[in-house]
Amino acid sequence: MLEAFTKGLLLIGISELGDKTFFIAMILSIKHSRKLVLLAAIAALGLMTVLSALLGQVASLLPKIYIEVAEFILFFVFGIKLLYDAIRMDKIIGESEIIKEANAEVNAAEKKIPKYKNVSYKNIFLIFLEAFLLIFTAEWGDRTQIATIALAAGNNPVAVSSGAILGHTICAAIAVTSGRFLNRRISERQLTFAGGFLFLIFATLAVIKIITT
Repeated sequence: MLEAFTKGLLLIGISELGDKTFFIAMILSIKHSRKLVLLAAIAALGLMTVLSALLGQVASLLPKIYIEVAEFILFFVFGIKLLYDAIRMDKIIGESEIIKEANAEVNAAEKKIPKYKNVSYKNIFLIFLEAFLLIFTAEWGDRTQIATIALAAGNNPVAVSSGAILGHTICAAIAVTSGRFLNRRISERQLTFAGGFLFLIFATLAVIKIITT
């Protein structure tokens, strides 16, 4: 269980830094209450993780060898893709396309929400719902969701989910408290390289599991 927990924590903890959901949470925290955005982010990402683990359990009904081979292929492809993207990125730290996309999505959502002069429960609920839906939608179909499904299919789903939720919580907390500060000092290129190497490490572990079982 500890191995599955660690895999889930590392996968999310590294891959989600600099992801679109990270920047959406960061941008929302500038416009609204940090605590409210953080709660919405944890709720959205926690629900996504649980759903991914359930999908992983459905996938676990397949023959074990199929799951292990699929796990290797997914991690290997994601790793190579991330390294390729990192190599093509500009070395100069600046506003990347993913930040522009996050800004555009947040601005579009902001225009649809009624504004109230006084803080009210209705206003708090609408802000929470906005953050929840933006982050949940951005995460759906993301590589980390697919990787979580693969991990949950071949490992203990409770341990994987617990590690992934903790990783999401840490990333969300960093985004709403220090995201803008870190964004000026750590480039998306560096984070993408780190994510690519992590996926390749997981692919190597998957190969070892296939050979030794």
